[in-house]
Amino acid sequence: MIWKDQRVWLASIVIFALLLIFDRTQAFASLEKVVVSLTHTGPYLLLSIGIAAWAGASDADGLIAKAFTGTPALMILLGAVAGGFSPFCSCGVIPLIAALLAMRVPLSAVMAFWLASPVMDPSMFLLTSGVLGFEFAIAKTIAAVSLGIFGGFTVHILSGTAALKDPLKDGVGGGCGASAVQEDKPVVWAFWKDAVRREKFKNEALKTTLFLAKWLILAFLLESLMLAWIPADMVTKALGGTGVGPIAVATFVGVPAYLNGYAALPLVGGLIEQGMAPGAGLAFLVAGGVTSLPAAIAVWALVKPKVFGLYLVLSLSGAFMAGLIFQAWSVI
Repeated sequence: MIWKDQRVWLASIVIFALLLIFDRTQAFASLEKVVVSLTHTGPYLLLSIGIAAWAGASDADGLIAKAFTGTPALMILLGAVAGGFSPFCSCGVIPLIAALLAMRVPLSAVMAFWLASPVMDPSMFLLTSGVLGFEFAIAKTIAAVSLGIFGGFTVHILSGTAALKDPLKDGVGGGCGASAVQEDKPVVWAFWKDAVRREKFKNEALKTTLFLAKWLILAFLLESLMLAWIPADMVTKALGGTGVGPIAVATFVGVPAYLNGYAALPLVGGLIEQGMAPGAGLAFLVAGGVTSLPAAIAVWALVKPKVFGLYLVLSLSGAFMAGLIFQAWSVI
């Protein structure tokens, strides 16, 4: 029972204990990586946790959900654009995604936002422009929004299937008893004046914080081991060359070999200088950004396995197409 209820926490403890026994240096390096990563994402996490808890305590969740109602095409487009320009990282947006899905916001619009969000944000755009050039940054932004649109419309087409019904795992984001979009409740903006609502805010914030902490600590711990044990020259050799082949390889290599959004930029810049096709570089960054350990574990923590599988398929196929199109543009 303990393993079933606390398996994520226990997995992190076991990994760290083994590192202390067999590689003490790496254990402390991994611990530092976890602390630094949590500190870096902290402001976004606190903001998203606060918004999610406020929405539940004030009954504004229905109001937020109504913003996602309308024609499916418009909601998908808005979700993709919002994701591509959102300052939230893939981890910080988890509480909002869970709340939206629990409120029965269509999965197509949520998926559009979710796919686009990890690929690009304002700070990433500036850094990409500085490292890889303005054209590459524009291409990556277009790829992020296009990936969201592609994923959103694909999910919309498949929305009638049983696999996409009730995408959230049991017990996440309010479960089957969560407020539906159609419910019309008055919003109590000053929720802190009501003791019951204050307690609801506190409980929701605590629940969300613990949920995020257990998954993100495991994700950043595994990411630190990947950084330490996967040699950069191995990635370099795998991604070299031109043509369609390297783009396909870069798409799939981006899944296990992606460092993080900021560390991957100079690696890709160096590879392009050594002759790697720009399209392969874009495919690597897009696929790796959406399927990186923190992003993938965040998705796995929220949704059922079939929805997670669809998320991966959409990520990889979209990244491959983005690489092909950018490569064709680069040689014109």
